[in-house]
Amino acid sequence: MPQFMRLRTAILGLCLLLLDVPTWSRVFLRWTEPEAPPAKRVGVNELAVPWDASGIAVFKGLAKQGYQIYAEVSPDQADAAAVIAKEALTGIILNPGTTSQNQVADVLCRLRSAYPKLVFRIVNANGKQPQMRSRLVINRNGILEVTSSTAQPWIDTNLALVKLERAFHPPEVPLYSFHWDSEKNEQLPAPTAEDYGLAVAEAGAFDADIILPLPASLQKDMAQNSSAAWEIWNEVKRYFAFVSTTTNRHSDSNSNVGVVTDDSGASYEALNLLARHNILFRVLRPSDFNERNLEHLDVLIAFVTPDARAIPVISVFAAKGGTAVLVDSHGAYPWRSSQPIRNSENSASHAVGKGRVIELSEPVSDPETFAQDVRRLIDNQKMEISLWNALTTVAVLHRSADQDVGTIELLNYAEEPLRVQVRVKGFRSTIRYETPEHGCCESLKPTQHDGFTEFVVPSLHVAGRVHLGSEHAHGRVQR
Repeated sequence: MPQFMRLRTAILGLCLLLLDVPTWSRVFLRWTEPEAPPAKRVGVNELAVPWDASGIAVFKGLAKQGYQIYAEVSPDQADAAAVIAKEALTGIILNPGTTSQNQVADVLCRLRSAYPKLVFRIVNANGKQPQMRSRLVINRNGILEVTSSTAQPWIDTNLALVKLERAFHPPEVPLYSFHWDSEKNEQLPAPTAEDYGLAVAEAGAFDADIILPLPASLQKDMAQNSSAAWEIWNEVKRYFAFVSTTTNRHSDSNSNVGVVTDDSGASYEALNLLARHNILFRVLRPSDFNERNLEHLDVLIAFVTPDARAIPVISVFAAKGGTAVLVDSHGAYPWRSSQPIRNSENSASHAVGKGRVIELSEPVSDPETFAQDVRRLIDNQKMEISLWNALTTVAVLHRSADQDVGTIELLNYAEEPLRVQVRVKGFRSTIRYETPEHGCCESLKPTQHDGFTEFVVPSLHVAGRVHLGSEHAHGRVQR
């Protein structure tokens, strides 16, 4: 890397380290109306207010209601917002839009130096409304195809986005937002309490922060004390309380699949389907491609072309028993010196030591099939978590810093009660179940065999949290 690029990378890292870095999931409400009910009644203290929709008087008025006000601005608006910040703002949320990362870094460094007491955040506004869809459109050889209505439900989840944000902007907690489908199509119904709750619970499960968009009609009705609006919102408030109980956790440490990709977005849908199939993966930047970062992984997926430095790392990984999958692979590699053990029109598999390298000659056109193929590459005995009766459920496994106890965050994108069977690796002495609707906690009966603990979640409506005990923590195992 040229010296100039190394310097710019170091400066960008320093600027990001100077950002506000909370240690728990936070919810900001995107507020566009000039009036709001008191923050204490709403249950959220932080508002993200678009700069275009407001003026200093609006910011001050909202602040008097007990809110911390963050101006949501473009890079071009950041200077003007910073000038008035001391009068009414807690911080500035920068929405980069199409601005390059280097330009954003320049803006942040300059403003952070000029306003050291002001909080700065960066939002990724490319999130999706969390939901279940009945059909999926896939690109097969350049032709768009719609899957059968009887196929596995398609889920829009933001887990892939959060993992990419965490990999490429590691100093800060990911902050993202999205638009409701009803904002773009007035014929669609307005979000329900469950829809808001799922969005909040999803961010909490992923240990991310979210700017939750609220329709203008709901904002006005809440400000005017509409009983119907508050009936909806009081249901939503239970999810704020639910996510506020999370503490510092580790999720990527459980991953047995590593994904090497850039931030171009080309791998996004494939990662989304890996998440949908509850395959625990972590994202690695190309610069993180080294043997140390591949330890404890069983499968490595590369969406970028390996360079001269990465090729021997892949060879060593496979030789030790790992499986490497190279997507859209074109190049001269040492493992091609022998005949492939399996060959097809679009793929070739080469034996390397105890493992193998699988080359795919094209980009991923069918992410659903790709995710299923990756799942088959993982030995069942190495799966950290498995779910049954859970076609619309995403699970995130977190462990404590000492790996002794843990939690499983469950999200049901169908928003209809499910009875879910769970299998988690290791012997767990106690299982307790927490929900936004009923609080904490209901004891569940675990059964253990072959190094795994199994239990049944009796009813998962929108979100739930399973607390995993351990032999060390409780001193005994129920058999």
